[in-house]
Amino acid sequence: MTSQRADAAARRALILDAADAVFGQHGVTAPLDLVVERAQVGRATLYRNFPDRTALVEALLQRTVARIQRQVTALGERDDALFEVLEGMAARIVQSPALSDYWRAVDPDDPAIKAARQTIWALLDAPIQRAISAGLCRPDLQATDVSLISGMLGAALRGKSREERAKLVARALQLLRSGLQGPIRPED
Repeated sequence: MTSQRADAAARRALILDAADAVFGQHGVTAPLDLVVERAQVGRATLYRNFPDRTALVEALLQRTVARIQRQVTALGERDDALFEVLEGMAARIVQSPALSDYWRAVDPDDPAIKAARQTIWALLDAPIQRAISAGLCRPDLQATDVSLISGMLGAALRGKSREERAKLVARALQLLRSGLQGPIRPED
């Protein structure tokens, strides 16, 4: 039974990897047959795991939230954890622009989007507080500001190629880091 569960989990991960790659290359409206082909599974396997496109996209969103959670956990008590997570979010935008654009376009009150946003806010609350305490960022930064920051990073989606998006997101991170640090105070 455990072996069957492990096989099912592996197939599910394979489908998600394939969907991520296909949607990243062709957009979220790409034919699901491309996902089946890339994952090298049957259509029945795809639909047994994900009854429709929405379920597949939501699973990718949940996977992204889980990735952020793992990163926050791995960074532990580092004062700069917030900035590392933001860099990870930026890299994800470069890697998968179609999914990032889709998630930005979905109604913010959509239950899956709302739950993901609230989970991310909760995950980033402690790293924000550590960054503030260490003097790495402005004291008025709140977890809810992460949605605005994500939107700012999303401007990198305007890049027509992966390289252009990478340059835009790198510049956005530079500007954001400076802005998050707050105004420079003259020395007494």
